[in-house]
Amino acid sequence: MKTILVAEDESAIREFININLKLAGYRTIEAENGREAIELYDSHADEIDIALLDIMMPESDGIEVCNHIREKDMNVGIIFLTAKTQEQDKIEGLISGADDYITKPFSTTELIARVEALYRRVSYSKKILSEAANDRITLGEYTLDLKKHVLIKSGKEIELTQIEYHILECFFKQPNTTLPRNVFLEHVWGDEYYGDEKVVDVNIRRLRLKIEDNSSEPEHLLTVWGRGYRWVE
Repeated sequence: MKTILVAEDESAIREFININLKLAGYRTIEAENGREAIELYDSHADEIDIALLDIMMPESDGIEVCNHIREKDMNVGIIFLTAKTQEQDKIEGLISGADDYITKPFSTTELIARVEALYRRVSYSKKILSEAANDRITLGEYTLDLKKHVLIKSGKEIELTQIEYHILECFFKQPNTTLPRNVFLEHVWGDEYYGDEKVVDVNIRRLRLKIEDNSSEPEHLLTVWGRGYRWVE
């Protein structure tokens, strides 16, 4: 559910914000001072999409709370609530990592419009990050980049031929599983391949030379005699 941390020490304003956000379909987590805001953020970090922070709060002001959140997550949306006279605070807030600010007093329409606009940006960023994470498979010190078709070992890229890449793709999608030759033949060479199945063995040997510290005593790309090959993490 769309979740917003509302940190505002004036109870009337906090209640006004909470009521209207809930009517707009948001779940709210309330804090009445900066210290409580930090504690609530830390215990609900995975749930919070946006933080609405009053700049002038007791026990840690909004900028301190913003800095704390930004140290943990650069993708949470942050909106400051400021008074008209706090021009310098607005600037400091934006510099500290806020996405937007709303000047008090504000209308329900402005509040929801600003929140909705920021929520769309936050949701899009999360989607992009999720898609990027799905473009890589990591097993121990090895990461297979599914877009670049390269293997990364301890931060260093290892170039692969297309055949080598597709063989590794089989292993990385089914680690710690013994795969017979026909799995590779079908995935890499296709159902209509009628050549020698030992082509798999040749490419496995080449892969070991590229990825194992000692190809004659492999630790990850293992032969399971009479059955096939297995990638061990």
